[in-house]
Amino acid sequence: MTASLKFTFVQRLVLAVAPRVVSALVWVAGLTWRFEVIAEEGVIPVLFGEKPGPEIYCFWHQCVLPCTVYFRRSHAVILISRSFDGELVTRFLRRFGFDAVRGSSSRGAREGLLGLAHIVKSGRTAIFTADGPLGPIYQTKMGPIKLAQMTGAPIGAFHLEPERAWTMRSWDRFLIPKPFSRICVSWAQWTRVPADLPAEEFEPKRQELTAAIERARLRALEYFKKAKA
Repeated sequence: MTASLKFTFVQRLVLAVAPRVVSALVWVAGLTWRFEVIAEEGVIPVLFGEKPGPEIYCFWHQCVLPCTVYFRRSHAVILISRSFDGELVTRFLRRFGFDAVRGSSSRGAREGLLGLAHIVKSGRTAIFTADGPLGPIYQTKMGPIKLAQMTGAPIGAFHLEPERAWTMRSWDRFLIPKPFSRICVSWAQWTRVPADLPAEEFEPKRQELTAAIERARLRALEYFKKAKA
């Protein structure tokens, strides 16, 4: 799918260099991060180094960097938009063992979901940045709900909050954990979507998933005694 994308000379240069440089920096920084896992009562979290099965994971876009390190051995597949930015992210993530299905909520959505459905049914994990790629922040898109209905896979909701991080002035308040930072991996209750769920019930399920990821985020903030934002 990426072969059909056309880029300028400058974009091709960036694609050739940036993923290598950024991934090297994240690898080095990630070696110094310490992950500490918490979970809501009754939830069995996925631990660092474990290889998950046919499941769907959702988190907020701001957590991409610590999530990349935490799940780097999972061989999970991520839905990424068909764009220059999407190609940049895809090349970066592949250096950590992830793969990508191309599509988004606005372009190639159906094709992307069908690709992820095939991935889940083959026994692998699908990951969504639930409010990406352009927000609004802390609001889940409908894609994970549709995929869960198509596959029967449960949706795991989590948040990774660094104790110390740089926060970018972007729509998602993107987090860059500082070296040697502790990172809270907070898991909330799983969301399950019946295969026979009617379309009019999708919105309540979307709200349920949004609430779960937000609970995970707020519990992570409380873990480090940070102010809610």
